[in-house]
Amino acid sequence: MTQFKRLSRRQLIRATGASAAFVAAPQILRQTAEAQEQTLFVNTWGGSWTAAEETAYFKPFTEKTGIKVRTVAPVSFAKLKAQVQSKVYEWDVSNAGVVEYSQAVVEGLLEPVDKSIVDPAKFPPGNVVDYGVAGVSLGTCLVYRKDKFPNGGPQSWADFWDVKKFPGNRSLYNRSFTNLAFALLADGVPADKLYPMDLDRAFKKLDQIKPHIKVWWTQGNQSQQLIQDGEVDMIAMWNARAQEMIDRGSPFQIVWNGAENYGGYWYVPKGAPRAKLAFQFLEFVSQPKPQADFVNILPYGPPHPKAFDFISKETASKMPTAPDNLRVSHVPDANWLAPRLPEIRERFSQWLAS
Repeated sequence: MTQFKRLSRRQLIRATGASAAFVAAPQILRQTAEAQEQTLFVNTWGGSWTAAEETAYFKPFTEKTGIKVRTVAPVSFAKLKAQVQSKVYEWDVSNAGVVEYSQAVVEGLLEPVDKSIVDPAKFPPGNVVDYGVAGVSLGTCLVYRKDKFPNGGPQSWADFWDVKKFPGNRSLYNRSFTNLAFALLADGVPADKLYPMDLDRAFKKLDQIKPHIKVWWTQGNQSQQLIQDGEVDMIAMWNARAQEMIDRGSPFQIVWNGAENYGGYWYVPKGAPRAKLAFQFLEFVSQPKPQADFVNILPYGPPHPKAFDFISKETASKMPTAPDNLRVSHVPDANWLAPRLPEIRERFSQWLAS
């Protein structure tokens, strides 16, 4: 006859608890998976850009939908491509300027907009396109320190290139086509004649300024730090990043003449596992009030006209979309650039390394 060992009360409780935990495990795992599914990972630029998004987009979106937002920085076209190719996704939604967006469309890297969630009929024409929704417009402007140039600083890219008349440390954004356009403007090409680009002419002009560029910056907060600390005296930087510091009392001047006026799009990577959540987010950020909340913090240009119902005239005058600023700016030709961008990037990278 088999002998059964008598269990103590403590052993019995321990055994029963283990059994219950085993039974409950699938339910816990399922709840964890569901919680994960309700978290959206947004690729963002970091710094004050992400802080503004947190206030205008992320917190209100979570309050409305219950979907949590986690951020991943920085924005990277290379990461977009790697995710789609490997099908391993670090984030579900991002934004890009119109040129990079157009390149992503050409290369088949984006998920078509789910128009059952983001209905184009509910938005102004052009706000919802096949593979994304319009984001804010940025101005990449010449900015200089007024304390370095008390009698007036550079007023054009030709002045930026003039190291004798305007001596000092300089910095440019490490983006190929942006600098090629600035170089051509500095060489006397009219803004409406930039495209098709004369690349040889642009690189020849860049050769002149290269020895005088102290830093080729890559992130918005880096550009702010460079000029704030006085490491550089003039810089090409995003208008709202400069305006943010001016509003805090920094002695900077924004020059709109020759600025790059650069619209962008929110998008979802092709095959993203949480695409449904991502398109709910895109529908939210396409509304006029969240856009106004964002540009009231950082004065970029909102794509929805009704956003201006919530924006003061003073704030609107600081935006790339202000008529006086728009009139003296140029817009990159995404249709010409997109299919050529890999080649242009490669040539620029080799030029920087040479």
